[in-house]
Amino acid sequence: MSNYENKKIKFAVIGSGHIGKRHAEMIRRNDEAELVGLCDIRPKSECGLDAFEGVPFFNSAEEMLKSVPEIDVVNVCSPNGLHAEHSLIALANHKHVVCEKPMAITKADCEKIIYKALQVSRNVFGVMQNRYSPPSAWLKSVIDQNKVGDIYMVQLNCFWNRDERYYTGKNWKGSSDLDGGTLFTQFSHFIDIMYWVFGDITDINGVFADFNHQNNTSFEDSGIVNFRFVNGGMGCINYSTSVYDKNLESSITVIGSKGSIKVGGQYMNEVEYCHIKDYEMPVLPPANPANDYGHYKGSAANHHYIIENVIDVLKGRNIMTTNALEGLKVVEIIERIYALRKLQKPEIRYSNV
Repeated sequence: MSNYENKKIKFAVIGSGHIGKRHAEMIRRNDEAELVGLCDIRPKSECGLDAFEGVPFFNSAEEMLKSVPEIDVVNVCSPNGLHAEHSLIALANHKHVVCEKPMAITKADCEKIIYKALQVSRNVFGVMQNRYSPPSAWLKSVIDQNKVGDIYMVQLNCFWNRDERYYTGKNWKGSSDLDGGTLFTQFSHFIDIMYWVFGDITDINGVFADFNHQNNTSFEDSGIVNFRFVNGGMGCINYSTSVYDKNLESSITVIGSKGSIKVGGQYMNEVEYCHIKDYEMPVLPPANPANDYGHYKGSAANHHYIIENVIDVLKGRNIMTTNALEGLKVVEIIERIYALRKLQKPEIRYSNV
């Protein structure tokens, strides 16, 4: 029997921004969970935590972990560049970790997290909630069952808007050390789906540009990357955050020997095309809407599934949806792509005209 079988799982959240509050709310809504701590470097009055009145608040992870020893799970929702530091602090205190994407912004830091987790016998759960979207789960099952035959080509398109409404200059977004880059912050969910379904990549080539974010970020806003899959077939990722005014699409197109598929929509939330030999497309449940942050939107609002999975795993009822090794692989793929970006000097940049 699990040590957690007959008790509520006690969660604490590091980072009280949009995503941190999303985690906190999903924890609060779950009957088998209890929110016992919130943490942010900002004063509580600046975090918009009125909905969580009564939950102890702290200005440092160390202070929270020392003051609330009964914590079972720490949800790391701080800026990307702090994920490794905060995960390691939680693990050093023998807590399970739920780490928002990306797991870290270097493979080396991911390895440190995995090493520490093994050392203290604790779990590290990755937050890749797009795996729960019905079109993603359907795509995974179709490929796993070899319905489309040999994979010839896979095209991943991610075209979103992130402008001065997003890069306000008052937060961590856009910096190399805390943000890490467009593929880490905006599009790692979709790289995760590609890796989850088709496996690892090799023979990577790419070209990158900064069209209109010179005053907002320290990295590229667009790229075209091509590669081969270790398991066979070739692929590409075309991405940009320079789309005018609002998000355009996030899609994955698959060309195989027995059929073709396109999962598209703004957030890879609908099957736009399916033509497979001797196969009838089933009716899928509707996908959840995108996370709405006001002037911009993100990926599907599936965080409640993450909390449910953590509880199910700790109570011995299920396996992890995204484990730490998978989180590491996504970071490694992005790191290998960005190694090409560093080789391109001078970086292609465009001024507004």
